[in-house]
Amino acid sequence: MKSIWRPGPHVGALLGAMSGVDAALAQEGTEADDFWEFEEFEEIDPSFLELAADQAPEVMVFMAFAVFATVGFLRKSVPIRYLTLVLSVAYLGVYKSYLLSITNVLGTLTGTLPLHPESLVFSALVIFGIVTTVLWGRLYCGRICAFGALTQLIDAVVPSRFQVELPAALERRAGYIKYGILFGAIGYYLVTHENAFYRYIEPFWMFSFEATIAPWIGLGVLLVASIFCRNLYCRFLCPLGAVLGLLSTLSIFRIKRWSECGGCKLCENTCEWGAIRQRRIIVAECVRCDECEILYASKSECPHWLLDAKRERLRIS
Repeated sequence: MKSIWRPGPHVGALLGAMSGVDAALAQEGTEADDFWEFEEFEEIDPSFLELAADQAPEVMVFMAFAVFATVGFLRKSVPIRYLTLVLSVAYLGVYKSYLLSITNVLGTLTGTLPLHPESLVFSALVIFGIVTTVLWGRLYCGRICAFGALTQLIDAVVPSRFQVELPAALERRAGYIKYGILFGAIGYYLVTHENAFYRYIEPFWMFSFEATIAPWIGLGVLLVASIFCRNLYCRFLCPLGAVLGLLSTLSIFRIKRWSECGGCKLCENTCEWGAIRQRRIIVAECVRCDECEILYASKSECPHWLLDAKRERLRIS
């Protein structure tokens, strides 16, 4: 029969004394901590200046791009415009994946402004997009938006024989689709407070390369359709373009017109965005692509200059 060891009374007393010492030491340690007023470590969020210093190189790169795009627009330079489109796709699209989105508009409706100290480049893009729209109109759509830039580059390389010109009446009515999508999105968001549906009305996610097979198939169909119908999404389907179109009605510096423009359809026939109708520029549809402005300034093509030269010759003779 095995004997079972049990602690004797002296052992119990010793264990009790040891536990008392441990308790005393623990109490003494707590009192020492209280005496020195040690506090738990709390992570301190970086200040705005610290965030700005960390992001300064990226901000400078974006500012250089913004200045380059603006100078190209003001100079009406075709080479700079196409280089801007390439940079928009490569830099803002593929590298940064920064595009203004309907989600920014929806967030603004509920007080969530799309300005973030953690991403000053995106905040600068938002400010640049708004300011340029108020100054000149949909400049963002015409050369800054990476998706719009991509479709314009597609237009530049696709032979014109593949592209279909829509009847004027159909084109005019199709232009209202994007406003329907915009107000539908706003209504749905205000009711549900969900914005995950943006992937089904905006293809901008393509630059993040994150999507299931169904959105990629839809994107492929859209891009193929864009080969045959110029700037299909930007002209008829983009809810953000609808927002910027409404904002552009407040624009300060608009395209100049000659007195002869009322009887000439040269610019109207040249415009690939359907933004000139019955010799009148539709500000909300114009993306300041430079085409009519270059023609407007051409002394060898614009009827204003040709008539002016003819009047001058008659005056001299």
